[in-house]
Amino acid sequence: MNLLESTLALIVIPLIAGVGALFISNRWQRAQSALALMATLVSFFITIILFKHNFIYSIPWAGLGINFSIRLDHLSAFILLSTGFFALSLAIYCSVFLKDKNYARQFYSYLLLSLAMVNGAILANNLVLLLFFWEGLLLTLFGLISIGNPDAFKTATKAFIIIGISDLCLMIGIGLTGFIAGTLTMSAINLALDVPAGLAFILLVIGAIAKSGCMPFHSWIPDAALDAPLPFMAFFPAAVEKLLGIYFLTRICLQLFQMQAAGWAGITLMTVGAITIVLAVLMALIQKDYKKLLSYHAISQVGYMILGIGTGVPAGIVGGLFHMVNNALYKSCLFFTGGAVEKQAGSTNLEKLGGLGKAMPITFACFIVAAVSISGVPPFNGFFSKELIYDAALERGTIFYLAAILGSFFTAASFLKLGHAAFLGKNQTAAANGGNAVSEAPWPMLLPMLVIALLCIIFGIFNYLPIKHLIEPALGEKLLEGHSFAGFHANVLLVSMTVVVLLGALLNHWLGVRASGSGLKAVDHIHYAPGLKQIYAGAEKKYFDPYDIGLKLAHWVATAAFWADRAVDWFYDKFSVGAAVAFGQGIRRAHNGSYVTYLAWILVGALLMVTYLCW
Repeated sequence: MNLLESTLALIVIPLIAGVGALFISNRWQRAQSALALMATLVSFFITIILFKHNFIYSIPWAGLGINFSIRLDHLSAFILLSTGFFALSLAIYCSVFLKDKNYARQFYSYLLLSLAMVNGAILANNLVLLLFFWEGLLLTLFGLISIGNPDAFKTATKAFIIIGISDLCLMIGIGLTGFIAGTLTMSAINLALDVPAGLAFILLVIGAIAKSGCMPFHSWIPDAALDAPLPFMAFFPAAVEKLLGIYFLTRICLQLFQMQAAGWAGITLMTVGAITIVLAVLMALIQKDYKKLLSYHAISQVGYMILGIGTGVPAGIVGGLFHMVNNALYKSCLFFTGGAVEKQAGSTNLEKLGGLGKAMPITFACFIVAAVSISGVPPFNGFFSKELIYDAALERGTIFYLAAILGSFFTAASFLKLGHAAFLGKNQTAAANGGNAVSEAPWPMLLPMLVIALLCIIFGIFNYLPIKHLIEPALGEKLLEGHSFAGFHANVLLVSMTVVVLLGALLNHWLGVRASGSGLKAVDHIHYAPGLKQIYAGAEKKYFDPYDIGLKLAHWVATAAFWADRAVDWFYDKFSVGAAVAFGQGIRRAHNGSYVTYLAWILVGALLMVTYLCW
């Protein structure tokens, strides 16, 4: 196949396989699994072939400047490579996890269709074509969530509405961008951030950060962690949505618009990123469910990516993209460990778990690697991407650095709590598993975990591999100003500060365990601290959930409209009719046949007329 055929195959192959999966009965789950494995393996192989190739292809499609235009460059090629890898890893994992699940057929179908839509959105060089694939992904996301437990449909609807609103902003932003630029071809757009272009920038950014799970478009993710099939969380919120959302954000900030390092656009992005880091990790800290805790970290980590890109500083942009890749690695690995625990122990409720480290040593080892990576412990991959972001954030403002380093403290604290509660301590898991002894997960579930855990180590110790071969070539020498950010971070003060913060998190956990006697309650002194206790209580009751607030506002508006409608009906159906009847009855009583009465009425009328005329 030539370049064009290979590129189109990334869309066509998973699309056909996804449709075909619907026609395979659940009695043939091995065939379903084999189809998914084959489609994702071929797609991943094609992304390897296409890596480092560049070309643009365009043909007329729908008129009005809406062409079927695709572009393959280093940035899109490396995102495609990452997406293909995670799709293949998930297909291997699901070959065991989905065994005997009645929704396996739908899951494989939606998974493959999602892969086709993601690949199409990454390759799109026309904003409307990108929107076409982007919206297709919204439909498959709804399907993947809704096939979970009986309550999943409500969560799927919530996700559909939240992301749908952000996609509406994206749609308006695309229309405005095309109008200002005079073209919808992404490679031909480079707008200065004046007033109309600034509005278009904000609308497009809303679409990008909402897709990546940033606040305030995040609240469906923790719900999906409990209601959707677990592999969905490992693929969508943990990996693919981060890759796609941050990829498009990078295009917006570095190519579609001329974002200045010290401009309002960068400050806005950094503020959103910093708030997302801190608030989401604080919610992760208090969770008592394995999957829900991870879901809040999936939200928090995207804040680092947005913060890094928002700095507009080369180190921050490289760090943001590197963190995007690192997050997809360790977050997928963490969700995979959660799925292994769920399948083998029968629960992800931390109050029912404990002592799994001995029963599931490989899963525990993978958890440790992923946990120290997300916490930013040297020399794992998360440490190096975070240090680049810290450096750039400090250059742009101390407050942004403090938010980022505070997020790292709470991240480490929450994973110490999670690891202690699930894998150490008293073994009470057998009771949660119906009295059955817990054993290690099957090898098809362990293999993706082990490979990803190994990559977390390699991308840390040998970080020049992803930085020099994946990230820096995608940004270009002009943006990097001739610098390379591979290797160990040179700012000893920042590294020392990171080590101090991590040791502080360890000390905090030790003191918390001593005070409470439990790993699960090790952060209760933070949870129930004066002031925080009340805020946490409100957050757990969803008082601050934008979706719930919107529903309440909609209910109030609907109630007010209902009573206004009833008032209008009463005025016309009751009051007006009653007044007319009463007036008619009064007139009828007044006309009683008495000449004296009639004469009186005439005199009164004449008097009123004379008074009016004389007035």
